[in-house]
Amino acid sequence: MIQFLYQELPASKRSWWLIDEKHGEVDLCWYDPGFEVDLYVSTDLHTMTAIWMGLTTVEKAGAKVALTGDQAIGRKMQTWLGLSPFALEPKRAA
Repeated sequence: MIQFLYQELPASKRSWWLIDEKHGEVDLCWYDPGFEVDLYVSTDLHTMTAIWMGLTTVEKAGAKVALTGDQAIGRKMQTWLGLSPFALEPKRAA
């Protein structure tokens, strides 16, 4: 299980959990499901959104993303996280 920590958000929205279910399904929880956490990802929501949207990478985000726990999972974060389906949409001018 992976716990995302967004320190700048209100306490009720600060922590999110990804649980790898059987058969490759992943569940996102807004409450603590009670399993042992394998990796803690501490960052700000802006940085995490930029990574998910393909505007930057975990590697380029550098110190803005702190990974604590299973480093093998952390090294593969960019791969298992994937990209939002909207990341492939052409960017529109403002």
